[in-house]
Amino acid sequence: MSESSSLPPRIHVLDPRLANQIAAGEVVERPSSVTKELIENAIDAGSQRIEVEIEQGGARLIKIRDDGIGIGEQDLPLALARHATSKIGSLEDLEGVSSLGFRGEALASISSVSRLELVSNAEEDPRGGWRVVAEGRGMEARVTPAPHPRGTSVSVRDLFFNTPARRKFLRTEKTEFAHVEEAFRRQALSRYDITWVLRHNQKVVHQLPSGLTATAQERRIASLLGKNFIEHARYIEREAGGLRLSGWVGLPTHSRSQADQQYFFVNGRVVRDRLVAHAVRQAYRDVLYNGRHPVFVLYLTLDPDVVDVNVHPTKHEVRFRDGRMVHDFLYSSLHHCLASSSPSEDSEEAAGATEQPVADPALTEMKSGAPLQASQPEPAQWQQQGMALAPPQTPARHLGAEKVRRFMQGYQALHPNHEETLLTPQAPGAWANEAQPANEVREAPLAMPEGDPTSAPPLGFALGQLHGIYILAQNAQGLVLVDMHAAHERIVYERMKNQLADAEAIDTQPLLVPVSLAASRAEVATAESEQEAISKLGIELDVAGPETLLVRQLPALLAHADPEALVREMLEELARFGRTHQVETRIHELLSTMACHGSVRANRRLTIAEMNALLRDMERTERSDQCNHGRPTWTQMSLKALDKLFLRGQ
Repeated sequence: MSESSSLPPRIHVLDPRLANQIAAGEVVERPSSVTKELIENAIDAGSQRIEVEIEQGGARLIKIRDDGIGIGEQDLPLALARHATSKIGSLEDLEGVSSLGFRGEALASISSVSRLELVSNAEEDPRGGWRVVAEGRGMEARVTPAPHPRGTSVSVRDLFFNTPARRKFLRTEKTEFAHVEEAFRRQALSRYDITWVLRHNQKVVHQLPSGLTATAQERRIASLLGKNFIEHARYIEREAGGLRLSGWVGLPTHSRSQADQQYFFVNGRVVRDRLVAHAVRQAYRDVLYNGRHPVFVLYLTLDPDVVDVNVHPTKHEVRFRDGRMVHDFLYSSLHHCLASSSPSEDSEEAAGATEQPVADPALTEMKSGAPLQASQPEPAQWQQQGMALAPPQTPARHLGAEKVRRFMQGYQALHPNHEETLLTPQAPGAWANEAQPANEVREAPLAMPEGDPTSAPPLGFALGQLHGIYILAQNAQGLVLVDMHAAHERIVYERMKNQLADAEAIDTQPLLVPVSLAASRAEVATAESEQEAISKLGIELDVAGPETLLVRQLPALLAHADPEALVREMLEELARFGRTHQVETRIHELLSTMACHGSVRANRRLTIAEMNALLRDMERTERSDQCNHGRPTWTQMSLKALDKLFLRGQ
């Protein structure tokens, strides 16, 4: 081995072209990332119309045309230079940046791996305009005259033509265009005041006119995400502590098998943030079916000075100055929005015969998330025939397991002398209701108010039972079908949760033998710094050494839980998000199981009074649209849907 080969390599300055191509590895992943960067520049230019033209999924051509302020002749030579920008000039500008693109790397990186042409005009005269061209070479840009209306056009051709190792990683034309369309969709959802056009191989895929009215915004969302999204979503708007959250939250019954319709914007910038994802996941925890993902389009607005967008090259991640406050605000806002429940208004649906429950603005206060009970007092006529017989919700100072079991006997108090009767097959021609004792008086269903049917309660009045499983009721919109076990399960579960929340302290149980955990130094540090929060959860956790923790006490309801798994998951959440819901989640899982076993079972015959009492309790109970496992508890068939089913009026 020669002496020179053993010497360390000398430090040298990278060739500008190579430096740009390395930077392109961070910024330019595929055609969709090029599209995103160029669209963000067009938005920052104050454009009112942005047209995106794609050929062969973006591998052959990506062209973005806007009507923004344009770039002057003197600035064009710097437009393709690295770290050249008009959007920041000092550290103060960077700390409070409000523009989407600001690093000054995008055009330089893109031009290093493609044949790029930029034509722009900063004047009103369409004869004025200038062109600059780059073909993957680190050379001085040449500016030539080129007529162009006010605005900018950027054409990116033959992406990765000079880096074949990266070009071979591009997928099929269909796959690459799907990614481009998704990037376009995100930007179109961020700005409703801009007209958007997307073409692929000379065919118009999306043409979205601008509009700031609620109707125009919902029309755009329906065009991009489908009509089902808007039909099964609630609008939310809440503001507190300098934070404002608005947008559309999908009902739990309209969930998806993958997280492909989740859009979250911070000051107009689309982000994928772990803190945000955790807050959303916790808000849907009690109402989402296992393995399903919620859908939402949400906009968070806050002071740019309290959020750092300069933490990732693609600017998909952000860092909040007070992440705990943001997490709590998002969780509480979504939690209250999903808690309100009410039936939908009669819909103009022509295709389907059923409608999932959607919030009715006349019956629930969307902005405050107030439950129906607070905003819709019961008329006197609703309280007759035993409909107010549900057990009172008296707060418990301490909620033990035995008290919970006694509480679940509530519905037996509705009809103390009633015995469960299994509906058995009857003789031919006999009705199931004929199984009742001969001396039992048939109850007549309550009639809808003749003068004003809308004055009836939201879920209407019970008509009867179907196979001992479903309750049939009529309301102002039409027919309501209720899964009585699922509905009662949610009612019992929510009452137990409320009693637990009203208790002054969680019942705890010391462990006979403390459980020793081998912990990392980071876990030990979290246990020390979050000692007060951990203690409030009913857990006594002591530090026994630099890498050892002792669990001395657990909540009584979790006495048989795995202490090690519980504590580790709790510490991980505390370290990442400043909040933990692990103890609450485990307790709620136990309460959910107890509520399931304590709820009215299928094939139990209910009286009309019991059915109406259940309907009234559903109207007063948060999240009553879904059972504890995320299944729907009721559905609505409108009169129009019924008329269509039986071909009435056709």
